[in-house]
Amino acid sequence: MQKFVGTGVALITPFKEDLSVDFDALVKLVNFNIDNGINYLVINGTTAESATISKEEKLRIIAIIIKTNAGRVPLVLGIGGNNTLEVIKEIQTTDLSNIDGILSVVPYYSKPTQEGFYQHFKALAEVSDVPIILYNVPGRTAKNMSAVTTIRLANDFENIVGIKEAGNNMQQYLELLKNKPTDFLIISGDDDLALGITLAGGSGVISVIGQAYPKEFSTLINCGLEGKNKEGYAIHFKMMAIIDAIFEENNPAGIKTVLQALGFGVNQVRLPLVKASKELHQKIANFVNTF
Repeated sequence: MQKFVGTGVALITPFKEDLSVDFDALVKLVNFNIDNGINYLVINGTTAESATISKEEKLRIIAIIIKTNAGRVPLVLGIGGNNTLEVIKEIQTTDLSNIDGILSVVPYYSKPTQEGFYQHFKALAEVSDVPIILYNVPGRTAKNMSAVTTIRLANDFENIVGIKEAGNNMQQYLELLKNKPTDFLIISGDDDLALGITLAGGSGVISVIGQAYPKEFSTLINCGLEGKNKEGYAIHFKMMAIIDAIFEENNPAGIKTVLQALGFGVNQVRLPLVKASKELHQKIANFVNTF
């Protein structure tokens, strides 16, 4: 699964002032990222505000990204939830002919046992014709999927090819890296840990900040893949402040404020999220103007 090694970006959904989807800004953002070296795009993830995107909007977003991409980089589509039967139905009824992989989040709200996590992803693996990347983000789902459960899934299902680990838990990352099957991908979902995880044997990142600074962040991850720790950390130190800033209040309000400063539409988000505060907006503007 070399297609998912390197820098993936979790795309935002740009909105206009009236909160309709800004498809022109989306096309501009996709081209900007591909032209500046990212390795793959993630559609309809958490950063895309998928919880507030209608089915009709989602289908148009997918179609426009596929058309804009024109086969240049692999595409990963977020399909997940806490109703296993509905997730199965979505996988079976979605046209995945131009999609290279599925990113599927650990079931949220319901707080399953580890066996429940295993059985959920087992059911998805049995119906999916495209590779599945697991997505563990306990800060959003309310419960952590353990490294033991992840490794069990990795060993049992060939089409479960990796995990986006986003618990900001270094011990769990290291346990995954130590015990994973050879070809199983450990992908950082934490921008602040991405370089260290890649240097330790990870496969790169699915990044938020990367879509604003694709050239710089792709270079950082490539340094990690090549074992160039000194060069990689020089970039990491330069970007530490903005990585911290974009997650200070909520995601994606922070990254949308960065992208607005860079000319990619406005920083609108849909309720229950709200735009970045004036204080955060100023902090981000100061960084962008001096980067």
